[in-house]
Amino acid sequence: GGFPANSINVIMGQPGTGKTIFAEQMLFHNARGDRPMLYLTTLSEPMAKAMSYVQRFRFFDAAKLGSVVMYDDLGALLAQQGPQALVARLKDEIKTHSPQIIVIDSYRAIHDLATSRGEMRRVITELAGLLSAYETTTFLLGEYTREDIPQFPEFAVADSIVELARSPLSTRDERFFRVLKLRGSEYREGQHAFRITDAGLDIYPRLVSPPMPKEYRVSRQRMPWGVSGLDPLIGGGLWQGSTTLLLGPTGSGKTTMALQFALEGFRRGEPALYVNFQENPSQLRRLIADLGTDVDDAERQGLHLLYKSPVELQIDSIIVEIFALMQSQGIRRVVVDAVGDLSAAATDPQRLHDYLYALEQHFAVRGVTSVLTLESEVDTGAQTRHTPQEQQLSYMSDNVLLLSLPTAERSARTLRVIKTRRSPHEPGLHTFEIGHRGVRVI
Repeated sequence: GGFPANSINVIMGQPGTGKTIFAEQMLFHNARGDRPMLYLTTLSEPMAKAMSYVQRFRFFDAAKLGSVVMYDDLGALLAQQGPQALVARLKDEIKTHSPQIIVIDSYRAIHDLATSRGEMRRVITELAGLLSAYETTTFLLGEYTREDIPQFPEFAVADSIVELARSPLSTRDERFFRVLKLRGSEYREGQHAFRITDAGLDIYPRLVSPPMPKEYRVSRQRMPWGVSGLDPLIGGGLWQGSTTLLLGPTGSGKTTMALQFALEGFRRGEPALYVNFQENPSQLRRLIADLGTDVDDAERQGLHLLYKSPVELQIDSIIVEIFALMQSQGIRRVVVDAVGDLSAAATDPQRLHDYLYALEQHFAVRGVTSVLTLESEVDTGAQTRHTPQEQQLSYMSDNVLLLSLPTAERSARTLRVIKTRRSPHEPGLHTFEIGHRGVRVI
């Protein structure tokens, strides 16, 4: 719900993680004109540079600069008089302007001017006493590390501690926002991904399992797949709100089958969302047309296509778009093609596991039927072995279907229903073919 009013907060993180942008974005967002916002630079970044960069963001409002949002540089004063000058200067600023929010960037840099740790402890004690006497909320920015938390006194008096971090990958960086402390408030723990855009920070809260509804009624509705001959093998169709894992090697027909499930939805008046990370929009539209469907007509009647390149894929941001479409378009069917791309984009296997579990629970609570595809890299014959990821997804899923390619022992493609919860199913091998109208089970 936000930072507590009249509190002292520490925003920590290494250089380049977005601390300054976060603080400036917050100031301009809260600058309504009743009380001013005060941004004080110290020894890290000159005020002129900070003001130059902030103008590049859309949240910047030149009309508020100097009156509602005020900048001041304390570097020279602190270098001449030492850390104790900060308290006297803040007292003057508070009496003169009565700011609603004060940002000090960087407070960590002031430690370099102190003659002892005791001096900085006295400064923060006086500062906390001064700020608590006035209705002002203060943010202390700094290039702190986790090792600094038990050493520096500002962490002891802080009402909240927020960390911004950056994890470099081979082609891009992942950024995370983490709340380490928030007195008197409930907050979501863990890492929350964010991006820096021309609008500032876009934060994507970590996905957690949805609260269970007070009254949970099991739906008895079946959702036909749209693949000829498949529904009888899975008890007459997929239960509404269930999740199906579609396994198979490259070229086995996973994308075609998953797409048929989505296309069957719009034909039945059930808005469908197809989330894809491999085929670009042109390729996907060509595949839909090859299945005998007019793409423009399908999109007008409830088929929604969401494409994200696997190169720039961020697993937390894609969920925001999925939920937004589910809410605005009344989505009843969702296809995610393929989970392997989400796995490649994730840096933490446990985080991906929790993410996928929570995602499936959100689908179930909303009554959305989903199909997830995953490429299988193991033998799909009689002695089937599963990778750890396949095993995890299998136990999470209500239904698991395994596709295979022709081999020396088999002259045709085959499909096996590994499991279907609450449904009778045919466990044997079933032959299927891929024609101009898609997959057909023989």
